[in-house]
Amino acid sequence: MEGPAGAVDPEVTGSLSPSRAGDFMTCPLLYRFRVIDRIPEKPSPAAVRGTLVHAVLERLYDLPTAGRTPAAALELLGPEWERLCEEKPELVSLFEADAEGDAEREGWLAEARRMVESYFSLEDPRRLEPAERELFVETVLDSGLRLRGYIDRLDVAPTGEIRVVDYKTGSAPRAEFEARALFQMKFYALVLWRLRGEVPRLLQLMYLKNGEVLRYAPDEADLRATQRKVEALWLAIRRATESGEWRPRPSRLCDWCDHRQRCPEFGGTPPPLPTAPVARRDVVVPEPSRGLDDL
Repeated sequence: MEGPAGAVDPEVTGSLSPSRAGDFMTCPLLYRFRVIDRIPEKPSPAAVRGTLVHAVLERLYDLPTAGRTPAAALELLGPEWERLCEEKPELVSLFEADAEGDAEREGWLAEARRMVESYFSLEDPRRLEPAERELFVETVLDSGLRLRGYIDRLDVAPTGEIRVVDYKTGSAPRAEFEARALFQMKFYALVLWRLRGEVPRLLQLMYLKNGEVLRYAPDEADLRATQRKVEALWLAIRRATESGEWRPRPSRLCDWCDHRQRCPEFGGTPPPLPTAPVARRDVVVPEPSRGLDDL
């Protein structure tokens, strides 16, 4: 394994998170808008709901073991929503201040409640004691590429085996798209392997919208392949940065993109690239607010 635990990290030449790697794989132009231009995006109700549900499930494990019940989790929704609005006052305007907006907000909250209840159909939190929650991890590859991100939950068995758990508030992907869904988890597993010298025993994606679980047991070959993939992605990002060519990649996801009006595929014109040259080491991925970028 390259870069074993305890080794001195090389000089950082760039930084990548699973979400931003996913952006580039989805559409290089989207990556440019988010990372190079840093154009603000208005959080969607679905993304904010995901943030709320993630917060509730994190706080759930602050409760005494016996108190981790569906009723207790649902009681956390209101306070957590208030806390999010205090931290980000702009969320208050997510819904219009009229009867229609009130009805939309109630439907939005009802869906959040269903997702929280769905979690309890997948596992019993009274039988678990996570080792870590909302764990920030990072490592630097020998190439100088820094990998970083947040892990929703890390479980460690008494025997030392590691399980990486991620909550998703969307639906489970069809079989042909599972590899894409697992990329994020293999990314985390690669970072943990380098940090701890041990390959996680299990990667677990919990899809709360339709109550399904995707599990995968990685091995060293998987993680070496993941490292090659992220380094190839970074090489492609550097080439696009140096050439200034950020090509759009149309897909069904365009229907939900905030940047359609400036995308050439829809008759738009991207803004001029920043005039100051961007050094390779400065193309560092900004970490967005936790929970708004990986749902």
